[in-house]
Amino acid sequence: MKKVISAVALAVSAFASTSALAANEVNVYSYRQVYLIEPMLKEFEKDTGIKVNTIFADKGLVDRVKQEGELSPADVLLTVDIARVMEIVKAGLAQKVESKTLEKNIPAQFRDSNGDWFGLTKRARVIYSSKDRVGKLPAGFDYLDLAKPEYKGKVCVRSGKNSYNVSLFAAMIEHYGEEKTKSFLEGLKANLAQKPQGGDRDQIKAIKEGICDYALGNSYYYGKMLDDEKQRANAEGAVINFPDGQFGTHVNISAVAVAKHSPNRANAVKLIEYLSGDKAQKLYAELNHEYPVKETAKASEMVRGWGSFSADAIKLEDIAKNYEKALKLVDEVKFDDVK
Repeated sequence: MKKVISAVALAVSAFASTSALAANEVNVYSYRQVYLIEPMLKEFEKDTGIKVNTIFADKGLVDRVKQEGELSPADVLLTVDIARVMEIVKAGLAQKVESKTLEKNIPAQFRDSNGDWFGLTKRARVIYSSKDRVGKLPAGFDYLDLAKPEYKGKVCVRSGKNSYNVSLFAAMIEHYGEEKTKSFLEGLKANLAQKPQGGDRDQIKAIKEGICDYALGNSYYYGKMLDDEKQRANAEGAVINFPDGQFGTHVNISAVAVAKHSPNRANAVKLIEYLSGDKAQKLYAELNHEYPVKETAKASEMVRGWGSFSADAIKLEDIAKNYEKALKLVDEVKFDDVK
């Protein structure tokens, strides 16, 4: 009980006062860094008059909401990928939402069939190649190619246990089965130029530094690096490639759920609907270089310049089913154990 009371006290103090439970406010717990979503939230506040309070956590969000229990002030739980949002659902911390607006704005592939979660943006898991040493990859190049012997010592990747990678491996299990996916992981591990480390931006930087010629990463990081004067040179040393093998390019999402004990449920639904709408989707695209989840919204001019691609048509729910299997395979091959 003391733990619950302490957690609730922390949450309330973080929102500055108990007015966070007022009717004209909504409380967002976010795995996404606030600066990435703040422009959309500010527009929501301006257009609706509803104040948005945010708490950012890079980990432990599920445990926090569990501890807060029925007294939790959390209304909206915002996550960075399918694995994180499924963690929320499996923990029983989300509630079903029925909304014609969300059904219209978000394709079925990118929302839960039971209404427990909704995708807000898409990001492609791409293959980067050295601009000078490799150039643009040929048509038909696939994730599986990175495990071929001729790429030994030429590939960089962050931890195999990172959720972005595990989601890709989970998709491969759905398409190829566990045995072939395990073989891929073994081959990819054998081809690594260094121990898996850092984030997606670090993989692009490693290409620029000549540590490797190929790397896996999310597409929007490339755009963010090109926007950043300090990181632009690293990004310009790499070429972005969309795999177009058997299932095309793996696509993940940022996703959102309404908290089970949301004290401002109506405002929570209103916020999610707003984030799926035209204005917010345009901001997501132009500021973060993510792909809009709404089909009628356009990607940013920069992103459109990277070219079109064939996205994997698999439902995110099916990928999520294989997440634990994929994580187990990563452990079995000791993927991160590279000297």
